Amino acid sequence: MDINATKAKYAEERQKRLRPDGNAQYIRLADNFERYLDDPYVQVQPREAKTDHVDVAFVGGGFAGLVTGARLAEQGISDYRIVEKGGDFGGTWYWNRYPGAMCDTASMIYMPLLEETGYMPREKYARAPEILEHCRRIANQYKLYDKALFHTCVTELRWQEDSAVWLVETDRGDAFTAQFVIVGTGPLHVPKLPGIPGIETFKGHSFHTSRWDYNYTGGDAGGAPMEGLADKKVALIGTGATAVQCVPHLAAACEKFYVCQRTPSSVDVRSNTPMDTDWYREETKDPGWQQRWMENFTRTMTGTSNDVDLVQDGWTDLARRFRSKLSRLPPQERGDIVKMMAAYEESDFEKMDEIRARVDEVVSDAETADKLKAWYRQLCKRPCFHDEYLQSFNRPSTELLDTNGKGVERITEKGVVVDGVEYSVDCIVYATGFEIGTDLAERAGFDTIGRGGLKLSEYWEKGMRTLHGVSVHNFPNAFRVQFTQGANFIANVPHNIVESARTIAMVIKYARSKGYQTIEASRDAEDAWLELLSGSVQMIADPSCTPGYYNNEGQPLPESAAANVGHPAGAMAYFQFIDEWRESGKFEGMDVG
Repeated sequence: MDINATKAKYAEERQKRLRPDGNAQYIRLADNFERYLDDPYVQVQPREAKTDHVDVAFVGGGFAGLVTGARLAEQGISDYRIVEKGGDFGGTWYWNRYPGAMCDTASMIYMPLLEETGYMPREKYARAPEILEHCRRIANQYKLYDKALFHTCVTELRWQEDSAVWLVETDRGDAFTAQFVIVGTGPLHVPKLPGIPGIETFKGHSFHTSRWDYNYTGGDAGGAPMEGLADKKVALIGTGATAVQCVPHLAAACEKFYVCQRTPSSVDVRSNTPMDTDWYREETKDPGWQQRWMENFTRTMTGTSNDVDLVQDGWTDLARRFRSKLSRLPPQERGDIVKMMAAYEESDFEKMDEIRARVDEVVSDAETADKLKAWYRQLCKRPCFHDEYLQSFNRPSTELLDTNGKGVERITEKGVVVDGVEYSVDCIVYATGFEIGTDLAERAGFDTIGRGGLKLSEYWEKGMRTLHGVSVHNFPNAFRVQFTQGANFIANVPHNIVESARTIAMVIKYARSKGYQTIEASRDAEDAWLELLSGSVQMIADPSCTPGYYNNEGQPLPESAAANVGHPAGAMAYFQFIDEWRESGKFEGMDVG
């Protein structure tokens, strides 16, 4: 392998894809294609507006809301309400029911509360219907359905100083109060479309993958054949993680199927297998097994331990390679950051070279195979794992329309134009993902207004400010379930959620048991936490990577993004710190009133 030549190829491919408009290249569905936002799964049910009071209000009914609801229940707090824009619990797994949808992270560490619910996943990597089913299982076990307002969007959270409560207003006319509010809306929940010229002129059928139209395609989320496409020509725009999963199903269903590609995904082997019942029972017999598995994965991924890798998959493979190379360095060089980075870079080059070689092994047509190769480091974009995606391009009905990094040229009444050629289609499916890097309040649909009318968007204008990623000064009794300024561990987001939920539930119980009306991060503690975080390195938004949502579409990060980091000593250091902080029972750094 010629590393210098590989670096040059990476730079060349990145340059092709750079665009000056960055995130502005995408279209907001709410502004342009509101029909795409309709819920195709559950009909909106009429109800009376809520004008009462609850102890806790939670915004978001995905994993964050479910796990926090469970943790609140475990702390003896039962008077809470969950506000969710979907028609059921599940969050991203409620909306994403496209054919082939599944998780790329092992189910034993990804699906929360397996130990508490006593559920054994059916496979190493759970499919979307099973994950949605598990969300409902959690909701039923902890009696969350009685506490939910579905098909409801919060429009404003406003602190009421005189009564020391939050006013929660929604698009369904609700105006209720809560002593505590928690926001857990997730980073990827607002679907986006590409701003391709002429997109509004197409006269055929079209939809976004997060609102899959099974009435048109036939089939269902469980994998039934999409018989409605047997006589249809279909174009899919987007080749990210979603496309990798749904392409095999579309390729098998369509009369003619065009895959429009701007940037190929890196697609490694998945090797999904059914869960072995005897093995699972043995592995999970000791209490705390899921926490042990999550921590093992985090340590393996972050290189903070040489423990046995329990998960053993494509995510941990790169980390294992890196540790192997590091162990071969002389002891005196293992702490040398230059030597360490060189070992990591070499490991990554080897891994990506294998992934590109796999394309040649699987795809019959040499020209198509060449266009499907990912020329960037593995973590520049979300790594994908699949055993049928590349094989789909061996079907005579499937054609790759590679745009050489430029994207679809334009859309007409009849179809898509790539490199000056119009391809007529009956249907366009947009696998173009979700907004990230856009204004937080716009994505959420509301702002949070704290003491003295201070808006969170104003307080965070120059960068995010929190204590431990969960509490914000000037916003009493308000908490957030997310990963930034905490562990910031995106390889397994549910690990972050589990820890945030436990922390917040214990803080609320503490405040209630002491009779405090308010509790919030002190300004001094918040400043000290930000000072600690200033020693962190921005790991994910590498400007040398090919453009994508990981690195602000290749554009310079705004000054405010400098605070979007995690604990400087790594994810496990944060998880250990926050566990000791809450278990001490002192909750240092929190002001009470």
